[in-house]
Amino acid sequence: MANQEYDAIVVGSGISGGWAAKELTEKGLKVLMLERGQNVEHVKDYKTATQAPWETNYRGRRSIEMIENHPVLRRDYVLNELNVDWWAQESESPYVEKKPFNWFRGYQVGGRSLLWGRQSYRLGDIDFEANAKEGIAVDWPIRYKDLAPWYSHVEKFAGISGSRDGLDILPDGEFQPAMEMNCVEKDVAERVKNHFNGKRLITMGRVANITQPLEGRTNCQYRNKCWLGCPFGGYFSTQSSTLPAAMKTGNLTLRPWSIVTKLLYDKDAQKATGVEVLDAENNQTYEYKAKIIFLCASAFNSTAILMRSATDVWDEGLGSSSGELGHNVMDHHFRAGANGIVDGYDDKYYFGRRPNGIYIPRFQNIDGDKRDYLRGFGYQGAASRSGWSREIAELNFGAPLKEALSEPGPWSMGITAFGEILPYHENTIKLSKDTKDKWGLEVLEMDAELKDNEIKMRKDMMDDAAEMLEAAGLRNVNKYDAGYTFGQGIHEMGTARMGRDPKSSVLNGNNQVWDAKNVFVTDGACMTSAAAQNPSLTYMALTARAADFAVKELKKRNL
Repeated sequence: MANQEYDAIVVGSGISGGWAAKELTEKGLKVLMLERGQNVEHVKDYKTATQAPWETNYRGRRSIEMIENHPVLRRDYVLNELNVDWWAQESESPYVEKKPFNWFRGYQVGGRSLLWGRQSYRLGDIDFEANAKEGIAVDWPIRYKDLAPWYSHVEKFAGISGSRDGLDILPDGEFQPAMEMNCVEKDVAERVKNHFNGKRLITMGRVANITQPLEGRTNCQYRNKCWLGCPFGGYFSTQSSTLPAAMKTGNLTLRPWSIVTKLLYDKDAQKATGVEVLDAENNQTYEYKAKIIFLCASAFNSTAILMRSATDVWDEGLGSSSGELGHNVMDHHFRAGANGIVDGYDDKYYFGRRPNGIYIPRFQNIDGDKRDYLRGFGYQGAASRSGWSREIAELNFGAPLKEALSEPGPWSMGITAFGEILPYHENTIKLSKDTKDKWGLEVLEMDAELKDNEIKMRKDMMDDAAEMLEAAGLRNVNKYDAGYTFGQGIHEMGTARMGRDPKSSVLNGNNQVWDAKNVFVTDGACMTSAAAQNPSLTYMALTARAADFAVKELKKRNL
């Protein structure tokens, strides 16, 4: 068994892990970053990024074999031949669904930073204060002012394009120039603003696609192929941004194919001393030692590692003394909204394939808008013209068909809501007693569902969307609820929450595990509430903040 020592170990190489590695190495620490899956090298390993659909076996879609081999991925759009290797092999890494749960995982260097939707929004005071004001779960141990400088820090490096809108509900940030709304979106935005007296705003999405060159990265080329890896570095990922920065320091060691089975814990010192690693290729076990450890393996996997650690001290694992480890599962529920047809713009079109859409910030339960549920939702959407793939009437063939295909179709616009899910103690994950993965490790069992608060919200997600589109003059407005399965938002959060009291939370206000102060959890597991905004920017800011704190404490010999 090999023993090697580092100043810090980072578990996971996705959005949070990449930031931890960058910040810790730039502050002078020797860091080992462990990734359970394969290595993916920037540009070199983006094998389908420049391929046209007709150059692939299945035109970029899914084969029968893929459908058979991926019973979870096939439930949604994520399964296709172009990036199937960047999603976890479900036969090797299964999980148990006590209640239906879609868990879409990326097990490779870069994790889901290669696959994410890139929408990047700050949480505001209303989000950090909501639990305390409403008596829900526990209070966040931090407020917006604590995280605001770290939001700025990560935005400037990651490259977030967006507009400054001056809203308390959606704090402004350090933005590159926003992408442009098309003509229909601009007009609809103006009509909605006027109709609702400025209380509902349509703005351009704030997205981690750069519109100006940054740190050796080329600005977005409007290819809309971000999920295949960007050879230009046009969007933020570990490969394009944080990993090169960490490597540049000479302080980073990257070890792929490294499954962290547990943390090594010294109960006398009440600290973790390192990690146990199972090599996914040779099945050998190794130990690596470090002064501090950052768990950034994604919310559920970080929690599973804690559950398997220090079980000789706590039956339910390291961090379980509060009774909250594995509880308070959150996501964002969506797939409800409205769409309609837009008349009068048949002589207008747009440039390129913009990898971004419009955003409508939350307007429920604020400024006198009172609903019969707590919190609220925002909308994402776009206006566009249908192209050659639109339905053609059966008699439309030959010359009429060619003529129809030479012109773009009618304009339409749709908006989909993303709603907050409250942190319910009874929404849980736990280690299965009966099912194990390819490597003999206990897999997770999912037991989470929407409650009345979210179910009530879904009706307004549809009704409010239709109300806005109709106010903007769209016709044939159609409300829809396409159904939601927990996990489908791919924003799993909350299973090792931050708090002010070790009796009711797993982590303190600096993302330290109460039971082991040299262990930091900065991915989605740490979230105390979900807010309505996409969460990844908050993970980045929390990670950078925690890394700064950890290094200062290390220098003071407090860790």
